[in-house]
Amino acid sequence: MIVVMKPNATKAEIDGAVDKIHRSGLDVNISKGAETTIIGVIGDKKKIANLQMNMMPGVEKTVRITEKYKLASRNFHPQDTVVDVGGVKIGGKALAVMAGPCSIESQEQVDEAAEKVKAAGASFLRGGAFKPRTSPYDFQGLAEEGLKIMRNSADKFGLKVVTEIVDKDDMDLIGAYADVFQVGARNMQNFQLLRALGRQSKPVLLKRGLAATISEWLNAAEYILSEGNPNVILCERGIRTYETFTRNTLDLSAVAAVKELSHLPIVVDPSHGTGRWEMVRPMARAAVAAGCDGLIIEVHPHPEQALSDGDQSLTPKNFERVMDEVRSIAAVMGRTV
Repeated sequence: MIVVMKPNATKAEIDGAVDKIHRSGLDVNISKGAETTIIGVIGDKKKIANLQMNMMPGVEKTVRITEKYKLASRNFHPQDTVVDVGGVKIGGKALAVMAGPCSIESQEQVDEAAEKVKAAGASFLRGGAFKPRTSPYDFQGLAEEGLKIMRNSADKFGLKVVTEIVDKDDMDLIGAYADVFQVGARNMQNFQLLRALGRQSKPVLLKRGLAATISEWLNAAEYILSEGNPNVILCERGIRTYETFTRNTLDLSAVAAVKELSHLPIVVDPSHGTGRWEMVRPMARAAVAAGCDGLIIEVHPHPEQALSDGDQSLTPKNFERVMDEVRSIAAVMGRTV
């Protein structure tokens, strides 16, 4: 349930409504807009069903919410959430761009990539130090050495770090180097990991699962939000369909759906979404036109030598072209890059 207070509701009336909810054994999530305060009621469904709020002073109306995800719902939080990562905002007017190699391979490789993506306009360095792969025989990443390399390059060129976490026991280790935890598609419903991420404050980039519905994706975000961490960024990275020409099917309709259903910012990954470097540029343009809040793109100085995902990685020159094109589209949308 959400309780919508009248525009002229006093602090005493809002406090009175919150007090009644608490006395009913329920919790609240309060969202204050420019004119209206909305109180989200959280807890036992039976208690919520018996809660009568319409006659309370200052209450305009109550709305029953049918979705299982509450904190992720726009009904609970009408204003768009903007996640602030050390001064770089995701979800505001400016689009956030994350770029870098799929896997961290060497200091020289990452330095070259970081310098190029920064010059082109990216604000985040992305890369994998722990690489969960389909085959156990594929390159699995450099672990802590990779994290150190990534942090060194990011600090050298003024970038934030976003990297994947695959095990909740690695949180302290990865958190010492990363600015944003990335949850990969295979871990979208690793609920123990999501709960652990919710108990810390560092932002979380939550990728959509390989075959997850939008509702399942938002419920996964709810696990993080429900533990107290409001800094969740969604990432559409393509879903598994019957199509074989592309690695995945990039579902850009998810951008519009998330904007309607949720207040959380959403970025798009056209690299994993297509698996083909030549399709990254047109899909990046389309994602910005669809209204995404950012892009995450794989960029490698020498894709033909990449230890993973070279087929979907852009060269720095091609990434520069992408940035020039999306700037033009963002300007039409009233946004900047």
